[in-house]
Amino acid sequence: MGRLATAYGQAVALHRQALRRWEAVRAALAAAAPVAPGSPELVARLAGLGATLAPAPGTARPTTTPVPVRLGEASTFDGGFPVLVPLAGGTHLAVDADARDPRVGELLRAMVTQLLAAAPAGAVRVAGIDPAAFGAAFLPLRPLLDAGALAPTATTAAEVAALLDEAERHARAAQHAARDDQELLVLVAASAPPPRELARLAALTHAGPAAAVCVLLAGYPAAGPGESPPPLGATTQLRLGERYALVGDPPGQPYSGDGSGLAAPVVLDGDPSHATISALAQRLAAAARRAATVTFSDLLPPARWTESGGAGLRTVLGRSDRAPVTVAFDDATPHWLVGGRTGAGKTVFLLDVLYGLAARYAPSEVQLLLLDFKEGVSFTEFVPTERDPSWLPHARAVGIESDREYGVAVLRELRAELGRRADLLKRHGVTKLADLPPNARPPRVVTVVDEFHVLFAGNDALARQAVDLLEELARKGRSYGLHLVLASQSITGVEALYGRAEAIFGQFPLRVALPGGGAVLDPLNDAARALTVGTAVVNTAGGVAGADTLVRFPDAHAATGDLAALRHELFAARPPGSPPPAVFRGYETPRLADDPTWAALRPGDGPPLALVGRTVDVAGSPAGFRLDATPGRHLGVVGTAPVAAEVLRSAALGLARQHAPGTARFLLAPLATGTTDLADDLAMTLAAARHPVRRLDAAELRDQLAELSTPPSGGAAGAPLPARTYLVVFGVDAAAGVLAAADPQTFRSGHDDLRAVLRQGPAHGVHLLGWWRGLRRLGEDLGGSQHRDDLACLVALNVPGPDLGLYLGVHDLAYTPRDGRALLVDRHDQRTALMVPFVGDGDDR
Repeated sequence: MGRLATAYGQAVALHRQALRRWEAVRAALAAAAPVAPGSPELVARLAGLGATLAPAPGTARPTTTPVPVRLGEASTFDGGFPVLVPLAGGTHLAVDADARDPRVGELLRAMVTQLLAAAPAGAVRVAGIDPAAFGAAFLPLRPLLDAGALAPTATTAAEVAALLDEAERHARAAQHAARDDQELLVLVAASAPPPRELARLAALTHAGPAAAVCVLLAGYPAAGPGESPPPLGATTQLRLGERYALVGDPPGQPYSGDGSGLAAPVVLDGDPSHATISALAQRLAAAARRAATVTFSDLLPPARWTESGGAGLRTVLGRSDRAPVTVAFDDATPHWLVGGRTGAGKTVFLLDVLYGLAARYAPSEVQLLLLDFKEGVSFTEFVPTERDPSWLPHARAVGIESDREYGVAVLRELRAELGRRADLLKRHGVTKLADLPPNARPPRVVTVVDEFHVLFAGNDALARQAVDLLEELARKGRSYGLHLVLASQSITGVEALYGRAEAIFGQFPLRVALPGGGAVLDPLNDAARALTVGTAVVNTAGGVAGADTLVRFPDAHAATGDLAALRHELFAARPPGSPPPAVFRGYETPRLADDPTWAALRPGDGPPLALVGRTVDVAGSPAGFRLDATPGRHLGVVGTAPVAAEVLRSAALGLARQHAPGTARFLLAPLATGTTDLADDLAMTLAAARHPVRRLDAAELRDQLAELSTPPSGGAAGAPLPARTYLVVFGVDAAAGVLAAADPQTFRSGHDDLRAVLRQGPAHGVHLLGWWRGLRRLGEDLGGSQHRDDLACLVALNVPGPDLGLYLGVHDLAYTPRDGRALLVDRHDQRTALMVPFVGDGDDR
């Protein structure tokens, strides 16, 4: 409504100005007596009328209304008078000589200067063509080039063709938009181009005012022997003689009744002065700077959360010329592909989009899943931190410096959500989210993956799984309100996508090319070749040339105060009980004391949970094992990484919280080098919780295994033993020599007792928590691969994936060991999951 009101006001003002001029001319003619043609009085009146018709600077509307532009002065025996011809508003000018005649160059420069001065700043853009003189005619206009009002001159055949391509795109876009404030493109041909390009220029003169193109053509007609020049439409034609110019009839406003043109020779005006051009350039440059400044507040709606996402999501991205550019997640553009080199502004662009959506739609209308596979700074402001506890209420999950496994977990969660929504649509008998009744419609989900190519690195099983999930989501997400934004420096060369890139990216019709990101467009589309930071090409046709919009978008990082104010405003308006987003910080090792699951552990009747870390999934689920009475419910940690001791410590502390004082016994055997201090600290913590604790060496471990391998009969002096016994061994392999020795009387070895405890212990409340530093020793201690289910709960650390798969009997195990990660394996539940092990800091109680 605001734009309509502005346009209406401008139209009323122009109408009133025209009425005033008409009344002034009519009054002047009525007051004067009729004069004879050619009399001195007629010449004087024509001179005064010419001055009256000249538009005031900055008031013309050249797209829809022709602008009276002065050519020079007509010469008669009774004096001279100014000659004006209409330009723009669907009218054009042609001269039969080209700019190699100095008068033509002066004429063209005067025309350009007058058009730019008459129109509001930013309403006219000039582009030059001069294959004959290499752009010499435009050199005096250099200040206008620096001001951005004049484009570099096209001098080669390729440059001329490219400029005409741009002009035709501009004309099509203007005809489609049909706006009164459309920018006027003035094509100035200082010399005639080759016949093919000349025909394209001539075609533009027939396009009408709606095309918003004005042609100034020098060197017309230009045709070879036996050829006819292409006819021009709505064009005033000039013929140059030795001293004078003859002016033909302007279109729609002829000078003559017989088509002979103005019956007086015209002396063309000279060059505009350098001072005039410089002053005009300064005014246009200042206005261009003001117009080019797009602020973050320009993207936001006047009121928050007033729009519905039923038919799709829309937000303002920036401006093209002076018009806002709106982009959408809907049936036409369900998914976006964003490309740009490092430093091109991908993060800024994504922040503009995300904050724009969050300001328009309530959390019940849109949810966000955000993944960052680079240095982890893109989405930190959407999550609570120690410095700022607020968060964006639309954010459901945020991955900061995400793992590939976490990215696949997010895709799996989206696949599960797709299934849930498919069931919902079936129950309501509809085929897409927009058809659901508002009270049953779930929010649309926008998933943003920055540097998404990392997800497919390696072409391993994980990458292939990611490709399968992405392809399904891209094909089906449109109907279920699941939208994807994939951003990267390049979409080429990803091995896992070979043969499937077109099937996937073909579902991404909206392409955004930032500087250096032209690869997201069609190979024949070079619209992004000269982009600067803060600009982008938005294409809604899968990158095909002809559907491009050049957009300027604001720097969200430069508006930190506005962003913080908006985030706090949205945070304060969040629905009651809204949870913070699930946050995965790939660089951060979780502390046991900070885990809400550990803090919530209490004594109970269910099987105790051995809590060892957090699962790499969307929710950050606890990673652990239920130690019930099933044979084999023990915890084994394998690998040489020192964090193995922390895993056992975390499990023991969590188990202690689930038993009332005195109902659980802990037997600690710190056999591996460097574990004594940790075991002592653990023992003191358990004792402080009033649980029986005993330290064991290797020999005592051997004796304890022999005792635990038989059903318990009671403690010292017949006292009953605690309900549970946890044997925590830091380095079981360190006791290999002691356990291998056989008893001379019973011929039982410690390994026999260990295997008996593993099979029978859980039924009597006995569980082993043990660390082995090698898979081979673990297998030997268990008695071979046929007994691996006797230790069903396994945490694998820095163990090579193929070796682990061979031990587990899994041939396609997708696991690559690295610091801060482990693989959780539950053989009873047939469950494997990547996890982040807990670490302690001495404050866990």
